[in-house]
Amino acid sequence: MHLPVSRPAAFNRPLTLSFGLLAAAFVSTAWADDYPHAQEPIGTVEQIYDGAMLPDLAVSTYRNIGRLFPTHTIQAGYHPYALPKSERQLPNVRFTVEGKKYDLYDFVALDSITAMLVIKDGKIVFETYQRGNTEKTRWMSMSMAKSITSTLTAAAIKDGLIKGLDAQVVDYVPALKGSAYDGVTVRNVLMMSSGVKWNETYTDPASDRRTLLKAQISQQPHSAMALMASLPRAAEPGTVNNYSTGETQVLGEIVRGAVKMPLAEYLSKKIWQPFGMESDATWWLDSPDGVEIGGSGISATLRDYGRFGLFFMNDGKINGTSILPDGWVREATLPTTLKGGKSLDYGYMWWTAWTAPSVKDGAYSAVGIQGQNIYVNPANNVVIVTFGAQPKPVDKEPIDPMAFFDAVVAALK
Repeated sequence: MHLPVSRPAAFNRPLTLSFGLLAAAFVSTAWADDYPHAQEPIGTVEQIYDGAMLPDLAVSTYRNIGRLFPTHTIQAGYHPYALPKSERQLPNVRFTVEGKKYDLYDFVALDSITAMLVIKDGKIVFETYQRGNTEKTRWMSMSMAKSITSTLTAAAIKDGLIKGLDAQVVDYVPALKGSAYDGVTVRNVLMMSSGVKWNETYTDPASDRRTLLKAQISQQPHSAMALMASLPRAAEPGTVNNYSTGETQVLGEIVRGAVKMPLAEYLSKKIWQPFGMESDATWWLDSPDGVEIGGSGISATLRDYGRFGLFFMNDGKINGTSILPDGWVREATLPTTLKGGKSLDYGYMWWTAWTAPSVKDGAYSAVGIQGQNIYVNPANNVVIVTFGAQPKPVDKEPIDPMAFFDAVVAALK
């Protein structure tokens, strides 16, 4: 079984920052009294990344992340995109990984799956909610949000608000002028190949990732871009890939600077309402009424994540017309190439497939730590969404989720 050199979860490491007071301070107005989990006790961001919560507290925290930071609401419309139940439901899925036999029930139990949705040909063939989750449950995206921020970038290009992939970052984020981001393009940022020095290691108290988190916790306006502007250059833009959550924050600032509105509002205007998402969602901010956290912090329902997968798989079409540039979906989800010819198992903030069947099908995923996935298999018209409550933010899931997704696709043929 082929795996990329670096799996998504491996980029996130434990941290040891205190966040208890901030967690208690913010309660999003989007989490109305009728939200079924609104009164549950929650942990802290520190505990999420430390992997220091017992299962029940982890679950209640992951479905209440809108209480950890101030948020903007991603407003839904009034005409949900229909997701009918298929007459043919998914049978028990049996598969083998590295000589060990598993089935669907093993995957749900061992990988701590708290909800899962399988859509085939636009119809639901499997849907389950565990650990008290329901159709109304909003669950954390973690880095699945990166793929959504990337898609908003594409929409802004199609709208003529960003002048293409070769546009200069500093033209949209003036705070980065005179920094190592001079000469860096939007394409470089989408590929996480700006050449700006970055250390993503959570366990290193002096890492850039830890410093970015401190900026988020401080909730001081512009503190994230002040950090990004202070970083030195380590390589020529476009020559080296270095996974960086800071890079996605820069991408979010590019979009915000181009569209002149909050990312949550732009997402609502371009996709959430016109495509037909069923429920409001929320998105973390870097400061009160500030800029959305480009790399994480979206909280949405299972079916709406599924609808996003359908939207993207169908080339971003709404009412027959794509809101994305021609060829964007294919370009964003295939391996990309650095200057010099080195190929990456990474698209424009989408993960390319790492198992042989999925590679053959041109499948791709939005992936977040602790078990969050939007898997898209365009060859077989399948979208799979999982919510996970894995205990630690490290790449230690007992069953490779893409191996399971391959088995689901095979079972539906």
